[in-house]
Amino acid sequence: PGDDMEILRGNALIGQSGGPTAVINQSLVGVVERALAAEPIQKVYGALHGIQGILDGKIVDLGQESRETLELVAGTPGAALGSVRRKPNEEDCRRILEALKALDVRYFFYIGGNDSAETAFILNQQALKQDYAVRLFHVPKTIDNDLEEMDHCPGFASAAKYVAQAIMGDNLDNEALPGIKIDVIMGRNVGWLTAASILARRHPGDGPHLVYVPEHGAIDPEAFIRRVRACVEQHGRCLIAISEGMRGRTGDYLVHALAGHYVKDLAQNFMKEQDSHGNVQLSGVGALGDLMVAYIKQELGEEMPKLRVRADTFGYPQRSFAGLVSEVDAREARDVGRHAVDVAVSGERPHGSIVILRKPGPQYASEYGVVDLEKLAQKTRLMPSSYLKGDDDIDDSYLEYVAPLVGPLPPQGTLKRVPVPGARAVSGA
Repeated sequence: PGDDMEILRGNALIGQSGGPTAVINQSLVGVVERALAAEPIQKVYGALHGIQGILDGKIVDLGQESRETLELVAGTPGAALGSVRRKPNEEDCRRILEALKALDVRYFFYIGGNDSAETAFILNQQALKQDYAVRLFHVPKTIDNDLEEMDHCPGFASAAKYVAQAIMGDNLDNEALPGIKIDVIMGRNVGWLTAASILARRHPGDGPHLVYVPEHGAIDPEAFIRRVRACVEQHGRCLIAISEGMRGRTGDYLVHALAGHYVKDLAQNFMKEQDSHGNVQLSGVGALGDLMVAYIKQELGEEMPKLRVRADTFGYPQRSFAGLVSEVDAREARDVGRHAVDVAVSGERPHGSIVILRKPGPQYASEYGVVDLEKLAQKTRLMPSSYLKGDDDIDDSYLEYVAPLVGPLPPQGTLKRVPVPGARAVSGA
């Protein structure tokens, strides 16, 4: 749209999209504060529920918010503007661009994951076709940590902190009342978040004892049962962390495979639930954990009849848990919003996605860059194979990657359990 190096003057619009996180509002406020201070930008608007709000005419004036309110919002999880999962079609794009023109929006910032990057890319292509000059930037966030071109994503570290501390607590619970425990963690196609569960290993024998991520490939049912049995024989218990997106041998999601084995109608219902980007609904239903419990009891029930088998689905609390935020995550989420505005108003680029890069060196430090929208749109960054250990564990090298992002975890104490001389078992009647 015209000269890419031209400094545009007009208004800015911000939207939030996809799953909320503990720090997505840091990015929102980062964009707002920088945009309000930018000379080429007159007014700063917000779209309620992303592009849906633009289509519905639900636009708010963020310049009317006080500095105190913005700071409180920045530290609040969720999505202050409201979020959405909608992929725009050609008619949507036409209407959205009409709305941008009517509001004289020359700067559009869309905060979200890879689906949101795709939305930004689609809108930018339509703006180019219509020769409408708008600086369109994607501001990253996703707890899945699966955006290409960057070291890690805002939102991930805080979710990883939640997972680590939840597993720490579950490990202590499982140690006190031994049994087989399954924790299902978010991750449709990648295991970055589930892998963070190994931060909970503070002492020898701590769980998770088995960790399954999509990058391991399909789960072999017989091998799984053998590993669970061996773990119980070694530790007297077994704590399992598993990604919700694990696949079975047929290539289907494991939850679908197990549901098809036990309840065929249930499997069909699962496979029907998809969003506009084609993502299958996996989170928050609890089915995978329940079905795995049923499978383990079926296979090991006779030889271990008294062993407790339980499951929890961590579900949505992972995304926006209040009061458990990584300091690094909060700081970087604010900075990516600021950097998006800086790049946009500089005239350096007409569009793009902000990325976080890790600086080399023994101490953690990061910097920010920008890449073309199409490099992130609908692309998924898998965990490197170097972080995988066998078919059911994560290598300790992953700790060097994730620990600086998560930050300190609570200390734990253990009793020496010095035996009392002369104590002996008392026989029953």
